[in-house]
Amino acid sequence: MGFFLRILLLFSLLSLAFSHESFNAHLLPRPLIIEYPENIETQFKEFEEELRLQCTSWRFAAETNNLSPWKTTPQECANYVKDYITGRAYGIDVERVSKEAGVYAKSVELGGDGKDVWVFDVDETLLSNLPYYSEHGYGLELFDLEEFDKWVAKAMAPAIEASLKLYEEVLGLGFKVFLLTGRSEKQRGFIVKNLNDAGFQNWDKLILR
Repeated sequence: MGFFLRILLLFSLLSLAFSHESFNAHLLPRPLIIEYPENIETQFKEFEEELRLQCTSWRFAAETNNLSPWKTTPQECANYVKDYITGRAYGIDVERVSKEAGVYAKSVELGGDGKDVWVFDVDETLLSNLPYYSEHGYGLELFDLEEFDKWVAKAMAPAIEASLKLYEEVLGLGFKVFLLTGRSEKQRGFIVKNLNDAGFQNWDKLILR
């Protein structure tokens, strides 16, 4: 009798063990499945469009001096600014402004007394500092005057082609040309070389800080 009791107990334990394993089978590791909302793509596109609008608004405010003093490009607009400056949009904007300025210049009736003067800014008007800013985060980094002075000393800033065309048109119309820049007087030699090498010649006066 004791033998049969032991056999019965063994089968009972085995049955309990297998039933327990089956009961907890769902606790075993299974592949993780993440279901995204059906409209996630639409939401992402809406977010991108909102960011583009916000960064465009910031750019216009900065260009028209309607921002309170700012020191760097907003982090979230870093890619927007880079794409704008290095893409076709910036070139189109510069070409449009230069073309309209040329139309105005041709409409002016010169006095013939040598007192008709056209004033050009240098940085980002005649010469582009894009090579410098491309190495400094396109405005994400705080402006470092010492580093910028090193760039100026290289005298390698390229001409903005649309501005060079306008410059030559203005000279051809008979205007005197004054150049204005916030660069310091001690950098005059570098600036003169850079301007000449880039194609800007025969101006009447270069005014530095």
